[in-house]
Amino acid sequence: MPASLTAFLAAAGASPFMQALAIIVGTFILEDAATILTAMQVRTGHVVLWVALVALYIGIVVGDMGLYGMGRLAALWPPARRWITLPGGAREGKWFDRNVFRIVFISRFVPGARLPLYTACGFFHARFGLFCIAAIAATLIWTTMLFLVSLQVGQFLIDHLGTWKWAGMGGFVLTILLISRMIARLQGNETR
Repeated sequence: MPASLTAFLAAAGASPFMQALAIIVGTFILEDAATILTAMQVRTGHVVLWVALVALYIGIVVGDMGLYGMGRLAALWPPARRWITLPGGAREGKWFDRNVFRIVFISRFVPGARLPLYTACGFFHARFGLFCIAAIAATLIWTTMLFLVSLQVGQFLIDHLGTWKWAGMGGFVLTILLISRMIARLQGNETR
């Protein structure tokens, strides 16, 4: 049985469809880490560049739409509507609709902002089509930049760390996560 499982996993790892599926699922867990690790897989030759980028874009945009959808569902739940008391509630909804592109675009680049702002866009009925266009544009820019930086770091790690390249990549992922947490905390302290 273990031999057949090993053969199955090896075959799945060589399938572009299975690779893309794994990347998409990875973006639902931690999209920046998935982007960095996928770039490393491209750099080592295990994943083809176009499969990696298309899967990253699809996974991240679908995740963004899911956050919007969670907000829309929350708006249908009466207790959630009672918890949200903003001055001029009707005006707030219109504000999200008028500024949806700016909200989505800015929150893509601000650590910790996507969950509350994307769900708020859904909750306050911001136009879904415009939300999707903004999410796609912001994802194309941010993910491509992070992917290209990760390709360069991956090449450096391969050239200089050899068999330790994965430990170096783990350190790079951890550094990115810690920096984004620090930025989010600093922003939280400034708003108090």
